[in-house]
Amino acid sequence: MPEKVYIEEIRLSAFRNYAEAALKLDARHVVLTGDNGSGKTNLLEAVSLLSPGRGLRRTPYGEVTRVGTDDAFSIFARVHGMEGEVAIGTGAEARDEGTSRRLRLNGTAAKTADELTDHLRVLWLTPAMDGLFTGPAGDRRRFLDRLVLSVDPAHGRRASDFERAMRSRNRLLGEGRMDPAWLSGIERQMAELGVAMAVARHEMLGFLAHLIEGVANDAPFPSARLSLTGFLDEGVTARPAADLEEDYAAMLAENRYRDAAAGRTTEGPHKADLLVFHAGKDMDAGRCSTGEQKALLIGLVLAHARLVGNMTGFAPVLLLDEIAAHLDEGRRAALFDLIDGLGGQAFMTGTDRMLFEALGDRAQFFTVAAGRISG
Repeated sequence: MPEKVYIEEIRLSAFRNYAEAALKLDARHVVLTGDNGSGKTNLLEAVSLLSPGRGLRRTPYGEVTRVGTDDAFSIFARVHGMEGEVAIGTGAEARDEGTSRRLRLNGTAAKTADELTDHLRVLWLTPAMDGLFTGPAGDRRRFLDRLVLSVDPAHGRRASDFERAMRSRNRLLGEGRMDPAWLSGIERQMAELGVAMAVARHEMLGFLAHLIEGVANDAPFPSARLSLTGFLDEGVTARPAADLEEDYAAMLAENRYRDAAAGRTTEGPHKADLLVFHAGKDMDAGRCSTGEQKALLIGLVLAHARLVGNMTGFAPVLLLDEIAAHLDEGRRAALFDLIDGLGGQAFMTGTDRMLFEALGDRAQFFTVAAGRISG
């Protein structure tokens, strides 16, 4: 079983509806119960900011600062992590929406947020993700890229560099500056980054498929069959990357005038879509019932958590918002057993403590009310 990573302490200041808050934790799971709007999800969001990126809500840092205060938010956590005990401090430099956040590890300024992945991996499932299979392709791409990022921290940098290069190309085309040498240089960079993104995505689907193959057909949460479409669909993992890069660079060069007319780059990894099927029914997930879609999503997130543990040797920290709300008693108990079997620490929220009764003493229970937490 993967080694356990867990948060021992977390403190918030001027974060969302919390003026100040502190939790002392042991290695058990954490259950937060309370009325809607009391601040349960806000606490999960704070934990999600112990990973690279803007957290589970993807909100600009300036917007998470508590209303009515002049101070920027701050988060402190003491973590039993992948490299031992570590103190993590993060927060915004200012209230401005465009601000970046600062990050300190054991009191020393970190060069990039990617350093957080040396200490823990944080995964989440929220109600906002319930429409993943029926929503826009961009949501599914972001979901997949988050899966990749949890085992390949460089993936986020590749994606942002690709977006930057694509914006430069779009600007040149929009201005009618068809300098072949200049455009070829940008397109070569886009080809290298875009193919690397595509390969990483396909490899993640391959890893998940191999793991899901071993799941029994009568498992409480159905298995998903995954594939990618929309960019380099065939032979991505079988052909040499150099050949794929040549193909994509040639495609970009051929499409210059079409892209100039469209005002955007029409081919690339930013057009890919994740296709999800209910394996047992051989049905597009988007056509499944709402309950089946939720069960598929839970099964997929749990499979990914297991993969992260297998690949890194350390179980991820899970954030599961309103996870038990629409499950019957038997499926809730099965879910808690599966979460426990992953070997990590999970933070779970709900409005009713009774929904988590099957966890017993495997969890610490806290009540959240109007930005205050009590044990």
